[in-house]
Amino acid sequence: MLPSLFISHGSPMLALTPTPAHRFLRELGNALRPKAVVVVSAHWETPQLQVSSSVQPATIHDFGGFPDALFALQYPALGDPELATRLATRLGATLVERGLDHGAWVPLSLMYPEADVPVVSLSLPSRWSNTALMQLGEQLADLRQENILVIGSGSLTHNLYELLPLESQMPQWVDRFAEWVHTRLLAGDRDALLHWQEAPEAQRNHPTPEHFQPLLVALGAGSTAIRQHHSVEHGVLAMDVYQFA
Repeated sequence: MLPSLFISHGSPMLALTPTPAHRFLRELGNALRPKAVVVVSAHWETPQLQVSSSVQPATIHDFGGFPDALFALQYPALGDPELATRLATRLGATLVERGLDHGAWVPLSLMYPEADVPVVSLSLPSRWSNTALMQLGEQLADLRQENILVIGSGSLTHNLYELLPLESQMPQWVDRFAEWVHTRLLAGDRDALLHWQEAPEAQRNHPTPEHFQPLLVALGAGSTAIRQHHSVEHGVLAMDVYQFA
């Protein structure tokens, strides 16, 4: 049975820059070959849950100020309208036509560069509690038995106001929060993680919550946490990847 994954997607330049996280995601795709992907990205927030039923989701370049080469990238993966409809019915969600934002297509373009795995996007319901987001993951858990990969795409730490040069070391305030999360995940301390905003330096690492919340979905879809990758980009972007078996 496949695990669920939490992927820290960092900057959109992850698609082009051969950082340790970039190289890791290239290898990860070789190890996991699902029949479809269901992804919840920090970059598609809605008040209530939506599911994309697009047959061929467009590649959304939802960023600015980057090189033309990044805007030229396309990720032509197919959708899976049948799976989307099934999920919408099960979850009480609304079906919509929507493309793949960079939180979805950037890591997937590294994992599956041939775009040969269908992708269904779920929105991140911004009005839901941490408990409800974890319960959403629990409702997705049985997809793993169908060889469907459940991914939460966000960032373990994400304060763009304090961004540093690419190869900068991780400041202590970033490391303190990242280590707190790591320790709680390995201990299976879901109650602490449901109250993650109370963790040391939580507000500084996440001035807004949307990049942490996909972790709660991925955690709900699995159980035992294993950190598959740990690195940092721009000092304040912990690029950790966790799988939940």
